Amino acid sequence: MVDLRQPPNEGSPVDTPAQASDTRAMTRPLFITFEGIDGSGKSTQARRLTDHLRSRGLDPLQTREPGGSPGAEEIRALLLTGDPARWSAETEILLFTAARRDHVEKTINPALKEGRPVICDRFADSTRIYQGATRGDLRAIVDDLHTRMIGREPDLTFIIDMDPGEALSRGLARRSGEDRFEHMGLPFQETLRHGFLALAKDHPKRCVLIDGNRPEAQITTEIAARAEAALAI
Repeated sequence: MVDLRQPPNEGSPVDTPAQASDTRAMTRPLFITFEGIDGSGKSTQARRLTDHLRSRGLDPLQTREPGGSPGAEEIRALLLTGDPARWSAETEILLFTAARRDHVEKTINPALKEGRPVICDRFADSTRIYQGATRGDLRAIVDDLHTRMIGREPDLTFIIDMDPGEALSRGLARRSGEDRFEHMGLPFQETLRHGFLALAKDHPKRCVLIDGNRPEAQITTEIAARAEAALAI
């Protein structure tokens, strides 16, 4: 089995005047993910953080799950469209893991090797909550598959927390056609929220809980400051 946990850089950079003038030489790649319930604003904030880091001289890669590589995007269509009862939670776990494996192999690891920060809209934490914790006691299966087939965790995860009713209304209003999970209803979204709150509590070193019930600009400012601190820029 191929180990996908490949270190972004070997060793530490030596500070020189030339390096001091290049922000990228002073930082290491960082794998940043955004999590939260549907309609919480993850995608918007992922895009804004990408733009902010570019303004600071970095070359971040923005990607998403499910998707992020040609094969994973094909699986995305299977997962996010159609009847809410189309797949069992067990089938979803397998599909998400297959998409994630391809995404990590084809997109995430190559970017990190190139020295680029990676900003991803959802990753394994979503599978842990959507399939592992809310639709049956499947968390052990999710974690076992992740260990065997993915083997990588984010360095920093922003969990955007907001009122489930408002988030659901926002998500359904998009009419994106990729709203299979939104159509599972408000009780499902409320259960998801509790799952993400528990995740943030269980992983305080990696996860940062962000109050999403605020203006977008305020959320962006907080996330940018925390990301800059993590990247030492």
